[in-house]
Amino acid sequence: MSTAFDFAAIEGSLVEAAVDPTRWDETMERVAKATRSAGALLFDVHGHLPLLPRTRSMARAFEAYVDGGWIERDERFRLVPFLNARGVATDEDLLTSNAVARHPYFQEFLAPCGLRWCALVKIAAGDTFWSLSLQRSMEQGPFSREELEDLMVLSQRSGSVAALATTLGLARAEAALDAFNASSTAAVMIGKDGTVLRMNAAAELLQTRGLVVTGRHLGSVDKDATNALSAALQTLLRSRSLVATMPPVSLPRARGRPLVAYPLRLASVTYNSLAPCQAVVVVIDPDAKRRPPEIHLQMSFALTPAEARLATMLATGETLEAAADKCRISYQTARNQLKAVFAKTGTHRQAELVSLLARLLPN
Repeated sequence: MSTAFDFAAIEGSLVEAAVDPTRWDETMERVAKATRSAGALLFDVHGHLPLLPRTRSMARAFEAYVDGGWIERDERFRLVPFLNARGVATDEDLLTSNAVARHPYFQEFLAPCGLRWCALVKIAAGDTFWSLSLQRSMEQGPFSREELEDLMVLSQRSGSVAALATTLGLARAEAALDAFNASSTAAVMIGKDGTVLRMNAAAELLQTRGLVVTGRHLGSVDKDATNALSAALQTLLRSRSLVATMPPVSLPRARGRPLVAYPLRLASVTYNSLAPCQAVVVVIDPDAKRRPPEIHLQMSFALTPAEARLATMLATGETLEAAADKCRISYQTARNQLKAVFAKTGTHRQAELVSLLARLLPN
């Protein structure tokens, strides 16, 4: 029987999943079939997170892997140096048959699941380092030397997939940040190690209002609050749910009421353990004077930029005199602009205008 694998099918499926992350599990099915494996999984070597792309055949083994704590003490992570050097690694690179026969990882975890042999294939580019884990049953036997040589070729040809997936994953995170920013909502993207990956302009502004980032860790001036947020993020990162939220965490600050942090997962951004972004923290400032975006007022009521600027200031409780001063216009000019705003919005008093603008604020 020929040992040549269908590289075109494998590489095509990997690229499709890199572009559309909802197809990673489907890709693992195709890869397992193309390599004559009992099942396939895809790991991020730098993180032991449980949302792994995998075949349906790995369901039982995956449950045992996570619930039994093997994900934190996977013997095969010791193969990373071999994998990094050659592009392919197997258990035989590290252990003798006698060692395998005595080792709990193989006897207590793999054997009850009907598994024994595997080949790990490096898929890497830059800082991204994945391991494609191809599983074979006890009856199937190990991968042959010729098959391993074919998998080395696959490793060499698949690095661009990791680069593409990482680039697109970061782009999805940036787009989500922009969406939060459009509603003046502070959002922080959290990476695989629980540290800050990206934050939007609204979150950066909160760094002047009590939000603390120390050593890339998000927190507060209060150590207990920082620890509570870190613990919430670690729980979220280890969740097997694609969409999940944690209870809000109060972040005290030197002045004002505490900020409130909401850790959550978004399926479009934190789609599996391969995603650069693994969690989102939305931060609310209860003392902030919220205002509708000026561009929304211009589009909704045909206000000029100057009129929209004045209206948003009034929406935060500014007096007309104070708003005129901040806009560097005379009080009379401000009065004339306000009359135009009243006419265009169908309001007649400042309190009525403020009430209308408050209803335009995003929730």
